[in-house]
Amino acid sequence: MNLSKNTNLAYWAAGLTLVLWSSSYAAISYGLQVFTPGEIALMRFAIASLVLAVPVAMGRIKLPPRQDWGALVLLALVGHVFYQLTLGYSMTRLSAGAAAVVISTVPSVTAVLAMLRLKEHISPRAAVGLAIAFAGTLMVTLGRGHSIHFEPLAFLVFVAVLCSSANFVFQKPLLARTDALGFTAASMFVATVLFLPFGTALPAKLMATPWPQLGSVLYLALFPTVVGFVCWSFALSRAPASRVASFLYLQPLMGCVIAYFWLGEIPAWLTVVGGVVAIGGVVLATMPAVKLPAWRRRLVVEVPNET
Repeated sequence: MNLSKNTNLAYWAAGLTLVLWSSSYAAISYGLQVFTPGEIALMRFAIASLVLAVPVAMGRIKLPPRQDWGALVLLALVGHVFYQLTLGYSMTRLSAGAAAVVISTVPSVTAVLAMLRLKEHISPRAAVGLAIAFAGTLMVTLGRGHSIHFEPLAFLVFVAVLCSSANFVFQKPLLARTDALGFTAASMFVATVLFLPFGTALPAKLMATPWPQLGSVLYLALFPTVVGFVCWSFALSRAPASRVASFLYLQPLMGCVIAYFWLGEIPAWLTVVGGVVAIGGVVLATMPAVKLPAWRRRLVVEVPNET
C-alpha cells in the first residue's frame, strides 16, 4: 500500500515538473520583451542560488567534494551559461512553443552522446530516430506561419540542445560521488558568478521594468528552476526512471498550450507537423529495444549500460 502511494505521489510530482518546465519557455519569451537573455539568466540563477543557499548553510544540502569543482565549473559553463544564452537568443526568433519542441530532442541526443563517449556502436534505430527528430526540429526552426524562412539566430537552439545533452552525459561521474541536489546547487552558484558580466545594466533597468516582467523572472527562478528540480528528483527516487522520463514526451504539447494562454501564441502548421515528427524521432531513438527470447539472449554478449 505504501509503495503504491509513493509511486502515485512520484507521478504527481513528475506531472507538476512537466507543467513547470513547460511553462519556462513562455516565461522566458515574456521576459525577453524587456530583458536580454543574459540578464534573465543572471536574475533567474541569482534568485535560485539565494533560495538554495539557505539549506546549504544549514547543512541540509552537501556540496560536491573539492576535487570535483574544476569539472563542475566547466559543466556549469556549458550546461548553464552556454545553454541559457543560446536558448535565449534563439528565442528572440523562435516562438515559445517552437523552442519547447526543439529542446524535447535532448533525450535522444543525450543517448547518442553517451554511446559515443563509451565508444559503443550506435544502433540503426537510434540513428534513424535522431535523423527523424532532426528533420522535425528543422521544420520547426525554419517555419514561419505558412512559409519557410532562414533565421541564423534561431539555429542557436541546436547549440542549446548539444550543451544540455553534453552536460547530462559528463555530469554522470560527478553524481556518483555527490547527491543531485548538492550538484545542482553548486552548479547554480558557479553559473550565477559566470553570469555577472551580463548584469551591468540591470540596476537601472530594474527601476523601469513593469511588474509583470519582473514576476516572470521571479517565477522562472522559484518554480521551473527550484521547485521543478526538487519534484523531479523526488519522482526519480520513488518511481522507475523510464516511466518518469516518459512524462517529458508531453513537454512540447504542454509548452504550446501554456504559450497560447500566456502569450496568445498560435502554433504555425510547420511547428505542429515538425513537432509530431520530432517527438516520433525522439521516441524511436530512446525507446528500449525489444526484449529477445531467452534462447536468443544467451547468444548476445551483454554490454554494461550507462546513462
